[in-house]
Amino acid sequence: MIRRRVVVSGDVQGVFFRDTCRHMAEKHGVAGWVRNLPDGAVEAVFEGEPERVQKLVDWAGEGPPMATVNSVSVHEEEPEGTTGFEIRPTPGGF
Repeated sequence: MIRRRVVVSGDVQGVFFRDTCRHMAEKHGVAGWVRNLPDGAVEAVFEGEPERVQKLVDWAGEGPPMATVNSVSVHEEEPEGTTGFEIRPTPGGF
């Protein structure tokens, strides 16, 4: 079990990034969450089996068809036993 926090920047808001991310996570059996950030980036946490999490990290580098991904930062974290996958609100209420 691994956990990775991913921050994706570029043209990634308003292009169904979060919804597609949730769909991909559910398809691959990965837990976690995704949210827009006030600076225009998208942040996600993926937790699960290493191969499955890596599929989501790789997908985040491409995003959905209308997205333009400029950069992806990935940080390892301690697994928390997260279950399910959700779209969270933007921090600060935006």
